[in-house]
Amino acid sequence: MTRTVRLTTAQALVKFLANQYSERDGVEQRLVTGMLGIFGHGNVAGVGQALLQAQVQSEEGAAGDDVLGELPYLLSRNEQGAVHTATGFARARGRLQTMAVTTSIGPGATNMVTGAALATTNRIPVLLLPSDQFASRVPDPVLQQLEDPGTLDVSVNDAFRPVSRFFDRVSRPEQLVPSLMNAMRVLTDPADTGAVTVALPQDVQAEAFDWPLAFFERRVWHVARPVPEPAALARAVEVIRSARRPLVVAGGGVVYSGASEELRAFASATGIPVSDTHAGKGAINWDHPSAVGGVGSTGSAAANTLAREADVVIGIGTRYSDFTTASHTAFGAEDVRFVNVNVLGFDAAKHGATMLVADAREALRALTDALAGWSVDDTYRQEAVDLDAAWQQVVDECFHRDQTPLPAQTEVFGALNELMGPRDVLVNAAGSMPGDLQCLWRASTPEQYHVEYAYSCMGYEIPAALGVRLAVGDQPEVVAVVGDGTYQMLPMEIATIVSEGAKVVIVLLDNHGFASIGALSESRGSQRFGTRYRMRQASTGRLDGDEVPFDLAANAASWGADVLRCGSIAEFRENYARAAASDRTTVLHIETDLMGPNPPGTAWWDVPVPEVSTLRSTQQAFAEHVEARKVQRFYL
Repeated sequence: MTRTVRLTTAQALVKFLANQYSERDGVEQRLVTGMLGIFGHGNVAGVGQALLQAQVQSEEGAAGDDVLGELPYLLSRNEQGAVHTATGFARARGRLQTMAVTTSIGPGATNMVTGAALATTNRIPVLLLPSDQFASRVPDPVLQQLEDPGTLDVSVNDAFRPVSRFFDRVSRPEQLVPSLMNAMRVLTDPADTGAVTVALPQDVQAEAFDWPLAFFERRVWHVARPVPEPAALARAVEVIRSARRPLVVAGGGVVYSGASEELRAFASATGIPVSDTHAGKGAINWDHPSAVGGVGSTGSAAANTLAREADVVIGIGTRYSDFTTASHTAFGAEDVRFVNVNVLGFDAAKHGATMLVADAREALRALTDALAGWSVDDTYRQEAVDLDAAWQQVVDECFHRDQTPLPAQTEVFGALNELMGPRDVLVNAAGSMPGDLQCLWRASTPEQYHVEYAYSCMGYEIPAALGVRLAVGDQPEVVAVVGDGTYQMLPMEIATIVSEGAKVVIVLLDNHGFASIGALSESRGSQRFGTRYRMRQASTGRLDGDEVPFDLAANAASWGADVLRCGSIAEFRENYARAAASDRTTVLHIETDLMGPNPPGTAWWDVPVPEVSTLRSTQQAFAEHVEARKVQRFYL
């Protein structure tokens, strides 16, 4: 006879999650380490009660079949921010651990949709548990329920379907069993992962069921390392051996696979230059003889010069975003071929590549062995070294402009790059900062550079920094770099950081506008329209009056952080030392120049310009766009 225990659906959920583990390379660890959320009428008496009961029973040392597993609970201030925290945590833990997020129905649930899209776009595993309307449909419509006259089985949670790697709605308690088993499968899949959404109707959360005890046994989910198929490896080796000017593009797959050592060994043995994407920066240390920096729209001159003439591009763990390919213009050789190493066949097949579907670490080991005795010629090796050396001079100039009265943001980055240690973590996303950072940042380790640029989501940095802090422990500094635009998206998560007793350094660059979009607007003929924080001018009816009189430093202090205002780069350096020595979350506020200057651009990005316009600036931008598109092509 099957042994069972009677629990509510929510209680069973908590107990199950507390007993799931991941394993890779013989290391086992808790898969879901905690739950973030905000309670409302959809989950306060369901998941909320289950978390409380688990905590009380754990504190009382209860034993027996009725014991619930415990999940630590973190109270967030915004549901989107909660997902970003979970994403930052999972990325910092190499996608081997994650967190769950619980919300009420309605706006609490839909606030998570942006976070879900970010996690799935970046292929980061997070578990989302939005509450839903009543499965029984007796109290219908309930508060915050969206009604569709054409059907009764749709709720706002259906918005999660296109932005989740797995979606399910548990309309009966027993459906939780296959739903959670599939959820764990996706959370631990090195290729097919992202946001996992399990919608929980509020009445089902509180409904009791006799659960088989086997459902709650300790279960280990093994994270696979697919090895190269011999014939595919031979094909890849043949193409690489035929190359005269090969170039590696290292993506996030190298980092998540823990393959940095193998990438350095491969580069040293073959002499092939290694460029990187945002997700792959630091996979090879910046001062390695083969390292040439970021490639693509915001890449270095060294990497982009080599990319234009590369005859074989070896993509390792990259999904080839349009910034990496400079909108299909970066790789300019007429007969360029691609060898793609990726754990996901979807990415390995891009650009008509010779495919090597495998784990990055295993593939690099196999390629290094198979290419033993072969390398690029010394002239090409030296060319890459010389190009990178010339680019490092540009980096030094950007880092030390000594600009007055307001410094360029690149000067702040230079100070941080020199002040932060190799294990400290820089967190950033969106705007002009990621572009400058990919160009300029000298990453010594893959852990140091945590920039989200797949979804390029403003507001990610502050909540993600909390996730990183939870992942790395107390020792390394976690530094979130935000502009005034992204700061205004989710500043309330500073209160979450403070309430958790966590320590994060937040660098707030205040330039009273959108630097990235302003520059883009100007370059595409739209004259920086609507990109500055200005009061509406009564005489013109436009947003071109005085600066909006807000004080972001004072706002940061109101959330409970210490705030240090920095009037110069020298004062910024002094205050960073104070922040690093403190055990409290500190915001370093510094005004920077909205107009830059930014690093010199060496590649293109395709942003359509209106074909017809009465504005001369737009007409000129369209003519330039037509000219730039002439070298754009499919890679086949």
